[in-house]
Amino acid sequence: MVVSILNAPIAAVPPLQEPEPSAAQKIVAFKEAFWKFLRPHTIRGTILGSTAVTAIAVLENTALIDWALLPRAMLGVLALLCGNGYIVGINQIYDVDIDAVNKPFLPVAAGELSPGTAWLLCLALAAGGVAITATNFGSLITALYSFGLFLGTIYSVPPLRLKRFAVAAFMIIATVRGFLLNFGVYHAARAALGLPFAWNPSITFITCFVTLFAVVIAITKDLPDIEGDKQFGIETFATRMGVRRIAFLGTGLLLANYMVAVVAALRLPAVFNPWTMGAAHALLGAVLLYKTVKLDAAKYSQQGIKDYYAAIWLNFYCEYLLLPFLGVR
Repeated sequence: MVVSILNAPIAAVPPLQEPEPSAAQKIVAFKEAFWKFLRPHTIRGTILGSTAVTAIAVLENTALIDWALLPRAMLGVLALLCGNGYIVGINQIYDVDIDAVNKPFLPVAAGELSPGTAWLLCLALAAGGVAITATNFGSLITALYSFGLFLGTIYSVPPLRLKRFAVAAFMIIATVRGFLLNFGVYHAARAALGLPFAWNPSITFITCFVTLFAVVIAITKDLPDIEGDKQFGIETFATRMGVRRIAFLGTGLLLANYMVAVVAALRLPAVFNPWTMGAAHALLGAVLLYKTVKLDAAKYSQQGIKDYYAAIWLNFYCEYLLLPFLGVR
């Protein structure tokens, strides 16, 4: 009797089921996933860039300041954020397998956003951005804005998927971040003030400076992603040349950028402020050089690469923080 009881099969205990998330929890989870979907570090660059370039146009023409234009300016920033969100979002949709290896924290790769939801978000962002631009900023800015969306599309979407080709990839990023953002925002800001377009020395400088800076971002952004890129046949400068060479190349290009800024401050004291244009850029160059030496000392570990890439973006933010103060007034 005792033996039969001991040998009797034990009834399986059903696993505990996770409670269904509440509506409030689902909303919070979606907001967090959507924020990651927008890639916050690129948003900061877009906001700083558009604000700084607009500030240049306003500071040149303080007599024309009209606070009634503020809502229109905010709509312009919103349109840029919509475009930014579309470009990084469409990239996540088509890079989901690569991101599962390189960036598993991104919401599409992590399953926090379904591909269908991601598509809806991208289409809404693109349509919203074009609508805002077309109704507020005229045909030229709308054309430039649409061209930027087109470049972001062919960067990620087959059959072109130009991100597969290193030179095409960095040219697209440099065009969007360098020329289209700076020229487009400055043109729109002057138009809002009722002024025709005219180049300003600081705007000319930042357009050239950021175009080269965007090239560096384009070639260094792939440093943490070599494993996944090789696995899926994505050719980048990082997969072709290796982490050390690309880090040295990126640092070298930016140091050349900073050197030009210092020389401009020394040669054109009537145009550029020697402290913001000269001393500040020398300091930023020294910080970048320190970060590169630190990366080399870390033997190009994954954490060292991430810290180095974060430092490049921090220098990028600093450039736009300096922009309104580069010129002599």
